[in-house]
This record gives sequence, structure tokens and C-alpha cells, in this order.
Amino acid sequence: MSAMSAPDGIRPGSLAAWGVAARPKTLWIAAIPVAVATSLAWMAGVAVVGWVTLLALAASLLVQVLSNLQNDVGYTARGLETGGRVGLPRATSRGWLTPAQVRRAIAGGVVLAAVINVPLALHAGWVAAAIGAASVAGALAYMGGPKPVAYTPLGELTVFVFFGLVAVLGTHYLHAGPGGIFEWLAGAAVGLHAAAVLAVNNHRDHEHDARTGRRTFAAVFGTGASRALYGTTLWLPFVLVPAMAAMRSSPWLLAPLLCAPWAARLHRDFLAEPPGPGFNAILFRTVKLELAFAFLLCAGAVAQRLAAGAG
Repeated sequence: MSAMSAPDGIRPGSLAAWGVAARPKTLWIAAIPVAVATSLAWMAGVAVVGWVTLLALAASLLVQVLSNLQNDVGYTARGLETGGRVGLPRATSRGWLTPAQVRRAIAGGVVLAAVINVPLALHAGWVAAAIGAASVAGALAYMGGPKPVAYTPLGELTVFVFFGLVAVLGTHYLHAGPGGIFEWLAGAAVGLHAAAVLAVNNHRDHEHDARTGRRTFAAVFGTGASRALYGTTLWLPFVLVPAMAAMRSSPWLLAPLLCAPWAARLHRDFLAEPPGPGFNAILFRTVKLELAFAFLLCAGAVAQRLAAGAG
């Protein structure tokens, strides 16, 4: 996801090659739940600790990078980069990085994740350590091991859980302990939009995946079901927003509804898009919608705290 089309002139082992493997444009998906959880904790009157927020953000970003690196080398190792794939390029399949280089980077990333997790565990206890370990394991299992998650119809569900519920509730736990129904709804809203991003990816590649043995949701249940899945993950967050606002008696938390017209256009274009690389643009637009939705949710939380303080 590092470019809208296959990059040219990339030197093997270069920073640009690592950018293709790490896919920096996907890092928003990891940053969003940390920002949302921190904003909601601050809205509730929690004294947010700066270094905890920064380490939580670093840990979440690292999990996303590890997942991207594992995907790059995993796809190549399984011979999935065959003719007919319309997705964006992978560094190892193009020869810009060797599988050994990427695997060493993954090992280094796992060690770094453990180092980051130590002060968080000392601050918040064993639950924080367990969340960190499970998140790293999930990132590696998506395209690693004998039975990768990416070979099952559970990819979107996995993203929903780890980049929604786990990331939001885990960050909230670092700040304020276990979250309640309100925080679960926030995690679900964030996770649904993250899952929508993967739903576009798998919908785009369903024919290629079916030919190469990947049993994604779209490959197993067909394009009609994957269209329904995208619509569900796109719109359910907007259904959750009024419930969240009502629970906190805060009209400010309705701010994400301003994105609804954007979502309508995006959904219309998704349904009208013919098979092919045009779905790459739909994918990036979905990431941007998730970012805008989360930004407005954070802004609403900050406005609610400020309004309560002024009152």
C-alpha cells in the first residue's frame, strides 16, 4: 500500500524497497485506535501519561509493520505472486529485498516489541504484557505458520479484533484500567472500519486468491457476500455513534456522523467499480474514511471534556 501503482527504479536493499515491504500508508490503521482510546480516557477525566501514550503508539505501529513484513515474505514463500494479481507489489517477490533480510527484520521487530512492552507491563501489570504478546503473535500468524489466518475466511474478523477491540481496549487499560460498554463500542467502531480496508483488498483479489488456494471470505463466499461485508463494516460504525453519544449524554460525540456522505460516495463507487486495480484507490479511500471518522470522534471527545470543564 506504499504507492498507487507499482514503483519503478527501486534499488535492492534501499529504503524505498523497505517502504514497499513495510507499507507506511497502512500505519494509520495502527495509530487510530491509540488516539481514540487516549482521547476517550482524557474525556473521562483520566490524567493521561505522555510516555505511556507514546509507547502504546510505538507498540501498535510496530505490530502493523511486523504484519506487513510477514505478509510480504509469506506471500513470496508460498508462491502467491503469480500472474493475474492486481494488488500492489511485494518487495521480496520483485527481488528488492531477500526473504532472509525481511525475516531478520521481523526477528528484530519482535525483540523491539518485547523491549517496548516491559515498561508498559511494569506500569499496568501482566494484562498489558499479555495484550502485547498476543498482538505480536496475531501479526505473525496472519501470514505465518502452517495455517495462516490469511488462508481462511477469518481475516476481516482478525483485523476487527486486533486493530479494533484489542488496540482500543488495551490502550484504555494502560490509561484507566478495564473499559466498559462505551469503550467496547468505540473499539468495535474502529475495528469495523479497519476490517473494511481488508475487505476491499480481499474483494479485489478474490479470483487470484481462489486460484492459489487462499480461502479468504471473498474467495469462499463470493463477491456478493464480500460486497455485503464491505457495506456492513463501512456503515455499522455510524450506527454505533448515536449509542455512544447517548451513553455519555454528549452531542459532541455525534461528530463522526459528518463523514456519512463521504461513506455513501465510497460505498457507491465500491459497488460500481469493475474488477481490477481500480480497487486500490477504493482501498486508500477507505483508510482515509477511517482516519476522518476517528479524528472526528477524538475531536468530539476533546470538545466534550472542554465543555464539561467550562460548565
